[in-house]
Amino acid sequence: MKKKPLLIMALTVILIFTLGQTVMAFSDVANNPYGDKIKALKEKGILSGVANDQFKPGDKLTYASGISMLVKGLDLNLDLFDFIKEPKASDFFSNLSDDAWYSHAFIVAQAHGLEIPKDVKANDPITKEQFAHHLFQAMMTKGDYAFIEIFMLINDEADVNGAYMNSIQKLLISKIASVDKDNNFYPTQPITRGEAAAWLHDGLKFVAETKPIEPQPELPEFEQKLSVEAVNDSINKVTITAQMPHPGYGLRIASIQFDGEQAIIHTEPILPDPDKMYPQVITEVKVSTYVDAAFKPVLPAQSEGSSSSSSEAIVNK
Repeated sequence: MKKKPLLIMALTVILIFTLGQTVMAFSDVANNPYGDKIKALKEKGILSGVANDQFKPGDKLTYASGISMLVKGLDLNLDLFDFIKEPKASDFFSNLSDDAWYSHAFIVAQAHGLEIPKDVKANDPITKEQFAHHLFQAMMTKGDYAFIEIFMLINDEADVNGAYMNSIQKLLISKIASVDKDNNFYPTQPITRGEAAAWLHDGLKFVAETKPIEPQPELPEFEQKLSVEAVNDSINKVTITAQMPHPGYGLRIASIQFDGEQAIIHTEPILPDPDKMYPQVITEVKVSTYVDAAFKPVLPAQSEGSSSSSSEAIVNK
């Protein structure tokens, strides 16, 4: 009977030790400048070590580890994708294995539009500009974010792959990445495991704290007709008529462009109140303006989000 409590105690100790191992801090990051951020990602279960309890933050990051880190950190998955057949890593990347620990991460990254070189090898070092590009693309899967319109100075800009520049700029603007005291980014230099973890940490913080831009509703396709009525010898009343999907839409004059003897009238739809319900009935809407009789009112040849017709009916007063 006395053995049972001892057995329970032994199992409890083993369980505590086992669970403790999963959250045990890395032993080699305490003096690393990115140590706190590495620890934070470790506690969230995003980072894994490379040797027992070591993270080796100064080592070069491999493509396999980098893509796996991004997929896990940004919680990318295949839940919303349908495939005709089960995808394999080798379907997209000729040098990758289909049954390696990293294989699924590359499939997920490919599905989410991360622009990974097709000839990538798992142990290839990932450069700073490549990781910046993939990190930014992964962040953008969470929403469309607004960034201030500014170009950050990079002293070694000539070394940057043009395809990666926008991603690098956005990370610099949001202070996720940085240049050194001489404004060098070292784009082609392999990124270290520690610095990559720090960028990912700050990228996740940006996504968590930044509200994405609200998606704009699609503008309806509509055909416009123009009619002109003489108010007096000097002024014409111009009326634009359009067919809209339902009565929640309206129409307004956006601008009038004077070109030679023409007055080109630009319109734009008034979008419905998103909090109201409308009957789905085609509705005719109108808007009017007044133009000097010296100009011929016309609709633009092509109006964004609409098709135009320049039929005119001049009714003399």
